[in-house]
Amino acid sequence: MLWACLVSAVIAAVVLLDQISKILVLTHLYEDQVDLIDGVLRFTYVENRGMAFGLLSDHRWVFLVTSTVGIGFMIFYLFRYVKRDLSRVSLALIIGGGIGNMIDRIRLGFVVDFIDFCAFDFWVWVFNVADAAVCVGAALFVLDLLLELFGELKKGKARPTAVQATSEAEEQGDE
Repeated sequence: MLWACLVSAVIAAVVLLDQISKILVLTHLYEDQVDLIDGVLRFTYVENRGMAFGLLSDHRWVFLVTSTVGIGFMIFYLFRYVKRDLSRVSLALIIGGGIGNMIDRIRLGFVVDFIDFCAFDFWVWVFNVADAAVCVGAALFVLDLLLELFGELKKGKARPTAVQATSEAEEQGDE
């Protein structure tokens, strides 16, 4: 169960980094903006009362309930079914990010966002460490699923498609 300790450490690290960064933002950046890399990256204080990208603002209890259920499901799934290390780490990142944002919703009534990539005209969203952990975790989870799928295809273990199964059956019938 060494992996369980690693997963727990990843979850705790994400929550800790997220909450420390938000405390620093609330203490030193409240309703202000600081350019870190001029024209590329800045810290901008934003109170996000919705979900990702500010959608469904002012539905705090909906997010608390769905987050709790989602995090609970992911923890159950992680400890019961997941066997691959990359999937374990990816789910730990998602869980840690979910917990970090849930702490904000309970404590403040909104999520503190502050990372602002201003270099891209099409990118207008401000996010935080928890959001980044969720996105990176989701990308790693999809990557791991694809690696597993391609590994099975390479070994020939994947189920044949309907077309392959039909042509194989026809070939056996011809013999």
